[in-house]
Amino acid sequence: MMDLGNQKRALITGGTGGLGLTTAHFLIKQGWHIFVSDCNQEALDKLSQEDNITPLFMDVSQRTSVENAFTELSNKIKHLDAIVNFAGILRVGSVAEMPEQELSLLMEINVMGTFRVNQVFLPLLNTEHKGRIINISSETGWQSGGPFNGAYAMSKHAIEAYSDSLRRELMFLDIPVIKIQPGPFKTNMVASIETNFSKAAEASTHFNKQLTRVKSLAMHENDKANDPIILAQTVHQALSVTRPNAAYSVKPDKMRASMDYFPVRWVDALLRKVLNQ
Repeated sequence: MMDLGNQKRALITGGTGGLGLTTAHFLIKQGWHIFVSDCNQEALDKLSQEDNITPLFMDVSQRTSVENAFTELSNKIKHLDAIVNFAGILRVGSVAEMPEQELSLLMEINVMGTFRVNQVFLPLLNTEHKGRIINISSETGWQSGGPFNGAYAMSKHAIEAYSDSLRRELMFLDIPVIKIQPGPFKTNMVASIETNFSKAAEASTHFNKQLTRVKSLAMHENDKANDPIILAQTVHQALSVTRPNAAYSVKPDKMRASMDYFPVRWVDALLRKVLNQ
């Protein structure tokens, strides 16, 4: 067993990515010990010498891998103070044309991966320490679905519903479940949007024109993306306050957010006009 004394400890999935790793480093500065999990062994190896980080291999898309990670971690510590689910991928393109295996992989990682981790690691939270669960949703989780981002939006809408139900179940165990809904942040995922839309446009039978237009609009996404430290600070707040909010919306895109306040017909007409140019 590791001797961490009274030091708080958290499991962060997808922890070698931009948002997950930034959050890990921020929490460490606040005195936490972080178990950084990912399926990128090379990235995990680079973290092995850092103070207050313990790398943990875990592929959230595979139940056996999650269970093996639980066994490894439960042999090191008796409890967790937090599980923070960052593991996720992005897919863009038409939901009318997207290959089924791509959508399946997206849901396996973004939705089922979060489900697996929380279910398997729950025994490490259900102690006198009463740890917390944070599920990383997205602004797309509460916004109405937009064109060519439907697959990702589907996964985050599912995370919203799952998190609400889980919160209302685990409240009987005094384990808070918190949704965090980020807008655009500077990550490799955001930086890859232009490339992803180019590939989707090339593969599309019906929507090449519209996807190419979306790509031109998305090229500026990274320019207006926010500093990941802002999200890390929100995670820390959600883990530190006595009574956390059920959800934290963090820097949503103002234009996308505003569209939900207008009649659906107006928004559809606007999208038709803009994307047909």
